[in-house]
Amino acid sequence: MAAAQVWSVDPRTGKQREQVAVEATAEEVDAAVRSAHAARAALADRTLRSAFLRTAAALLDGARDQLIEAADAETALGPVRLTGELARTCFQLRAFADIVDEGAFLDVIIDHPDDSATPPIPDLRRYKVPLGVVAVYSASNFPFAFSVPGGDTASALAAGCPVVVKAHPDHPATSELAAAVLRRAAAEHGLPEAVVGLVHGFGAGVELVKHPLVAAAGFTGSVRGGRALFDAAAARPVPIPFHGELGSLNPVVITEAAAAERAEEIGTGLAGAMTLGVGQFCVKPGLVFAPVGPAGDQLVKTLTDAVSSAAAGVLLDHRIRDNFVAGVAERAALPDVDTPVTPGAGSAHTVSPGFLTVPAARLAADGDHDLLLEECFGPVTVVARYDSHDDVSTVLSRLPGNLTATLHLSGDEAEGNGDGATILTELTPLAGRVLVNGWPTGVAVTPAQHHGGPYPATTSTSTSVGGTAIERWMRPVTYQTTPEALLPPELRDDNPLGLPRRVDGRRENCP
Repeated sequence: MAAAQVWSVDPRTGKQREQVAVEATAEEVDAAVRSAHAARAALADRTLRSAFLRTAAALLDGARDQLIEAADAETALGPVRLTGELARTCFQLRAFADIVDEGAFLDVIIDHPDDSATPPIPDLRRYKVPLGVVAVYSASNFPFAFSVPGGDTASALAAGCPVVVKAHPDHPATSELAAAVLRRAAAEHGLPEAVVGLVHGFGAGVELVKHPLVAAAGFTGSVRGGRALFDAAAARPVPIPFHGELGSLNPVVITEAAAAERAEEIGTGLAGAMTLGVGQFCVKPGLVFAPVGPAGDQLVKTLTDAVSSAAAGVLLDHRIRDNFVAGVAERAALPDVDTPVTPGAGSAHTVSPGFLTVPAARLAADGDHDLLLEECFGPVTVVARYDSHDDVSTVLSRLPGNLTATLHLSGDEAEGNGDGATILTELTPLAGRVLVNGWPTGVAVTPAQHHGGPYPATTSTSTSVGGTAIERWMRPVTYQTTPEALLPPELRDDNPLGLPRRVDGRRENCP
């Protein structure tokens, strides 16, 4: 694996800014993984772990100006957006620190012996332990929240797993800065800096997923790249869990009654959701069902006016820009596809938002318009005009898995009248998060959040956002008839760590 220079590139001009690093060789990847593996025991203390996470959040916040300046120069996402994203990243680290302190994520279950049961129950004690080194593959569109200090890293460290992060080529300088902050936080608590490793380069990413000491991987990116790594993880002599977020169309169904009641509101909201961040959100609504008729026409007119007034924007890199321009042109050339606002190239470095319309019946037929059922990354959406609910149902039955699915209802339908419940039943198998009368952009970091969905949205049933994301990096272990003196402290009867647990079928709170 030949090493090459890694440059920071300005997407506003396409020019190289500075050399940041060199691509890691196979030997360097091996060294990073082995160092992380050797650091596992240092993360065993939960009190130390949570303190480390809080210090990491504080140091990231303290380095805000430098981090945002670097990220804006490499992504063109803008200081306002990046300031909010960094705040979310710090909040996420603190949230996982709270989870570590509480201890419920260990899922402690104790069943004492019961000879009267059929069959007899021996002494059984179960909890969860960390898997080991986690490979994290950074996303292009979130240089903080889904990259070096993001949710995969935070949840893995919270679980007690060191990480080796494969930096995204769109923001190598930002990645180096963020990794340095995390390592400084580790050092402040006497932890080895190797609990957070960082490598650059495509080859390094391949070597990482194949390394025998890597125990699991988290990925956010394209279907093509994610599937290749997923297959590599499964093809190892010892396969490992691969939690990948690959792609999502995020369908939206607008009932005729909803359009008649608030066409302008829905049209304006849709324009904002599809152009937010220049359409580079993984939960951007990419396929919208709107009724044929006056209400649907008014909705499309409002959408046209709003999108027409949206400014051209810079995408994350020129490769993404080229793919967007080619992708929308190919879609617009399909029969019966109209472009009320034509998406495509703006200036040499920008793209203009737009949307396409197509009869839903066209999408219901296999084959000829399947391209419209694939995600197009950037500020574009497809509006499918339907005559009947049957058209919608047929197209929904053809969709792959998604992160989100959205339903817009009228006030009367929201009270349980009409077909709302039926449509929700059709949407639920398609996505991990189902919304009513809202927009999917914006993923709250809360315990109840689920950011995942059926393939290809994700390659597992887990979430990458919210407290339960920690579960990806742990496995259960049960001890049977083990003497008390030999048990881990988490499983002892006197509960010296004060953990919430279930004993003989009953939930116990902390002492």
